[in-house]
Amino acid sequence: MGKKTLYKLFYADPSSFNAEYDKRFHDENTIHLDIKIGEYTAFVCQSTEIFRLIISIERTNNAISKICNNLPGIALSQFQQRCLIDEIVLTNNIEGVHSTRKEISEILQDLSKNNKRERFVGLVNKYVLLMKNETLPLQAPEDIRRIYDDIFYEEIKATDPEDLPDGKIFRKSDVGVYSPTGKKIHDGLYPESKIISAMKKSLDFLNDSHYDILLRIAIFHYLFGYIHPFYDGNGRTSRFISSYTLSQNLNELIGYRISFTIKENINKYYEAFKICNHYHNRGDLTPFAEMFLWIVDVSMQQLYQALEERSEKLMHYINLIPQLPNAEDESMCKIYNYLVQAALFSNMGIYQKELVYEMEMTYNTVRSRLKRIPEELLITNKQGNRSFYLLDLKAVDELLK
Repeated sequence: MGKKTLYKLFYADPSSFNAEYDKRFHDENTIHLDIKIGEYTAFVCQSTEIFRLIISIERTNNAISKICNNLPGIALSQFQQRCLIDEIVLTNNIEGVHSTRKEISEILQDLSKNNKRERFVGLVNKYVLLMKNETLPLQAPEDIRRIYDDIFYEEIKATDPEDLPDGKIFRKSDVGVYSPTGKKIHDGLYPESKIISAMKKSLDFLNDSHYDILLRIAIFHYLFGYIHPFYDGNGRTSRFISSYTLSQNLNELIGYRISFTIKENINKYYEAFKICNHYHNRGDLTPFAEMFLWIVDVSMQQLYQALEERSEKLMHYINLIPQLPNAEDESMCKIYNYLVQAALFSNMGIYQKELVYEMEMTYNTVRSRLKRIPEELLITNKQGNRSFYLLDLKAVDELLK
């Protein structure tokens, strides 16, 4: 990361602390926010590290877009769903909320039939918006409340109604912020008038086009956590907003990777909050901005590697299809192609109804083609009364070695 934080400098070299604070705060490239962290005005230094990370993120984003443009549509759609399921499981997990991939997958398959009071339905619905590329207003505190209500209101009303917002927009009582180990690390803003005012100013900064959008997203993520507008669901709401704003400005798949990387680096994530909240850091949000952009950079690189590896394997196995049983039939080659894509990009396979649609055949014709694939090559996964299919690539390797 960049320079030593003011928090650490206070203890390491107290004699130079005030001079260094003045230097950073009054630098011509420093951004000053109309928000106080404790008694100090919040600011962020546009450091070399921040610019390096933004350039790296944009470069990797271009590489990801090139791969996505060359992928078959069904493979890309399946990979989106796979990443979406992982993202929801992990954003829940970060908050100590248990959910399974099977549970989220079942909700995703039947969104139109699900009761909003059921666990995670609102959360899944909101993340699906990222795939649909729909625009979400983020201009006023009321917009934040609407997002929260869409995700959590019915679920919390049914399970923990005392945790519902009880103020005009947000909570009206004070609340403590605790680490996963139960240690109190921060008090959310209070009373509600302060919450509303700070959220309005935070949204103003998020929408201020004078500054790079990636830096704005990073700072807003910190400010949301600092304000802590709700009794429960703050972390997941904040990560959703970050996922949404990142997917609007980078490849949409990045919106389904942030929680994975945060979970992998959870100590760094909480440490950055701790440092920036501390009195002796004097409102310098640069450490959090650098950490968050590093998280995005790592997420982008991991996403690129995952797509590149799968793309290479896709070409490899497509070239092997003519050697598979009954592949002299063109329709068999076609179904093998979809099953290879499902094996590499999906969570549990391709739904039979999707095969009917993609192959432009009747249900019975698709079923007869599946029966012509040797049992040892075909994996069938059940979800309720639905069947999902994929090719067993290890079995293919064994057959053709």
